[in-house]
Amino acid sequence: MSPTRRTTRRPLARRRLPRLAVVALLVASASACSAEEWSRGAMPEPHTQQGIRMLDLWIGSWVAAGATFVVVFGLIIWSVIFHAKRKKSDQELPPQVRYNLPIEMLYTLVPLVMVAVFFYFTARDETEIMKVTGTAPVKVKVEGFQWSWRFTTDYDGKQVVVAGMPADLAKQSLENPQGPQLVLPTGTKVEFMLHSPDVIHSFWIPAFLFKQDVVPGVSNRFEIDTLDKTGVFFGRCAELCGVDHSRMLFSVKLVPQAEFDQYIASQAGGAA
Repeated sequence: MSPTRRTTRRPLARRRLPRLAVVALLVASASACSAEEWSRGAMPEPHTQQGIRMLDLWIGSWVAAGATFVVVFGLIIWSVIFHAKRKKSDQELPPQVRYNLPIEMLYTLVPLVMVAVFFYFTARDETEIMKVTGTAPVKVKVEGFQWSWRFTTDYDGKQVVVAGMPADLAKQSLENPQGPQLVLPTGTKVEFMLHSPDVIHSFWIPAFLFKQDVVPGVSNRFEIDTLDKTGVFFGRCAELCGVDHSRMLFSVKLVPQAEFDQYIASQAGGAA
């Protein structure tokens, strides 16, 4: 084998390696998701009414993007096949359609309509998700600090305070959740008020499909409507906030109303 042939093959192999790595990564990612997860667009199962609305917007966006992909690439393939130069044709170029006003209007107006539709549904759902009525029977003050959380729950004239310390992610499990635990009732509206005494944090519960920044000097608020599903769900800080950012873990436990009432009665330290 000549040296020239060897040198041409080696760069070709090097060029193929990144492509094979990407394909392997995609296959591994696809195999890691169950059929149920794929039906949700790889999103967690929502456990709030707002999370359901968020998931519907997410799935609808993917459906619209998929339809656009099919139409655009379908037209590209169609033009390549049906407007390719014929073998026995003397024509250098296919018929040109430059300065075709109807076509130019079509590919200008269609994207504008698509963007307007996306904007409408996004603005509609964002307005509903961020609505704060102030009528929630359960109010939770969330304080994010370096590097843990403090939850102050007010309900029926009683108050429960839970504070944590930096946790160990390696020990995190459903049986032994790390960090402070926030207990909430199922089927109830809950209002959150976010505060920080030091730097910017981000309050994130993946199962709620929602997160919001915790900014010093700014009081961010939002409400959720929990579903009638019990369980323990992990949360964490989603904003790099310092050396122990990864240890800002917490959990949320959704329990039936009767169990929540008992929890408040046993843990309350009186009205603030």
